[in-house]
Amino acid sequence: MPGKKTIETEPSVKAADDEKALRLIADLVEYAKQKLYLNKYDAVYATNQLLAEFGFGAPSAETGNPGELQSDILDPLVAYAVERGLTSPEDALLYETRLMGYVTPSPGQVITTFDDIAASKGAEAATKYLCDVSVNSNYIRMTDIKKNLKWNAKYPEGDLTITVNLAKPEKSNADVARAKAMPQTGYPKCLLCLENLGYHGNARHPARETIRIVPMYLNDEPWFMQFSPYVYFDEHCIAVSETHHPMAITDSTFVRLMDFTDLFPHFFLGSNADLPIVGGSILAHEHYQGGRKALPMFSRPVREHYVIPESPDLSVGILDWYNSVIRLSSPSRASVQRAASRILEIWRSYSDESVGVLAHTDAPHNTITPIACKESGQYVLYLILRNNRTDEKHPYGIFHPTEDMHNIKKEGIGLIEAMGTFILPGRLQEECRRIREILTSGQAPDFKSISAPDHPLSKHFDMIVQLVSEYGTSNTNADANKAIVERINSTCVKILKCTAVFKSDASGKEAFGRFMNRIGAEKA
Repeated sequence: MPGKKTIETEPSVKAADDEKALRLIADLVEYAKQKLYLNKYDAVYATNQLLAEFGFGAPSAETGNPGELQSDILDPLVAYAVERGLTSPEDALLYETRLMGYVTPSPGQVITTFDDIAASKGAEAATKYLCDVSVNSNYIRMTDIKKNLKWNAKYPEGDLTITVNLAKPEKSNADVARAKAMPQTGYPKCLLCLENLGYHGNARHPARETIRIVPMYLNDEPWFMQFSPYVYFDEHCIAVSETHHPMAITDSTFVRLMDFTDLFPHFFLGSNADLPIVGGSILAHEHYQGGRKALPMFSRPVREHYVIPESPDLSVGILDWYNSVIRLSSPSRASVQRAASRILEIWRSYSDESVGVLAHTDAPHNTITPIACKESGQYVLYLILRNNRTDEKHPYGIFHPTEDMHNIKKEGIGLIEAMGTFILPGRLQEECRRIREILTSGQAPDFKSISAPDHPLSKHFDMIVQLVSEYGTSNTNADANKAIVERINSTCVKILKCTAVFKSDASGKEAFGRFMNRIGAEKA
């Protein structure tokens, strides 16, 4: 943080501003008592920490009267700090998180409270407590999350949830330059490491004074759970290994996922695949994602039922979904894990050139995205078969969206999107507004200009040509918006279909059947 400096201000104005800041500090502490379960002893401690932070000798004589956290308390308090030179406008978010860190119960206190609630009221009440702390501490910034655009797209093959992500801030050129100038310490190693707990943050790394976790053991290994700051679905949580090691899908993965569902039967938990293109954005640190079963894939039925003769208590099926999913369920956890391990072992080396599936060329290509949950007393495991092979025609991946879809989504299709919840880049908000202007302008577009590489809509050129050809340029705003949304929806459907290693056509279904036979499954 920049060093403190004196700002020349009229004495009467300064006194009034100081008194207002003192009242805001009182409001913040009272907010924490009401919303963050801050006890009276920690409230006194937090008050003194805040007084020292702002250079005050004594608290306000007035009792705190909190309003809305962001607009009524934090925004004016941080503005005061900027005015007094306690922080800079560029570091305002880091400073705000620092202030919230003073009034958020300590990590140890949160863990103790979580355990007490779990013992007396159950796991569901305990996870609600942790989620409430994460929201009310502003670790999950709901004022930003609410800015996201979100809608549902209904299709016979399965509904999708589409989100345009406006909550995750996009860095400006100045932000990038500041981050580049920061020294690289290698601490914490990544955004998931345990060492993020209480980390002050900088231009390279977000502040984490308000993150709170609960430890647990999965497969007899130390892990911890936290909630995602970006909330892509209901109670979106992350399970993280305490050891910084790469993602790996192994037999142990299934054990950990099942252990988690035993601890938290109201949540699902899934792992991104362990290979680039088909994996998540962080492959260097083993972690899983879960939460409420709100993702579209969970609502889909089984398309074809199978049995494995040596496991009569196990139900096996091909899910009626866009990509290639095997669903296993049984009251016996051991039966599900045993079948999953066999499927993983066979899939790792399985090839079927008739549908473009090659297990290994210059590197291994086959892996699985597994998702575990409990349904009606049964252990359930969904196994999404993945392959990350590329070739000259598909440099981004044979089972990845082709380049004509990259204007909507270019990044890897990980766990969340493979299950039908799309997280699209925030740039689409402004780009769609510009496209809407074209469709409502009443004039022929300057296609030559739009096609230029430096035009802000050049990536959407083909889509704009198609929309203008189909709908013209004399639409109402509502009709233009509907046409754009429908195009985004249909592109997301195509993207999911691209990820299927066994397509839904006749040859794909036959190939999927051959694989099912290979794992020892017979049609029921």
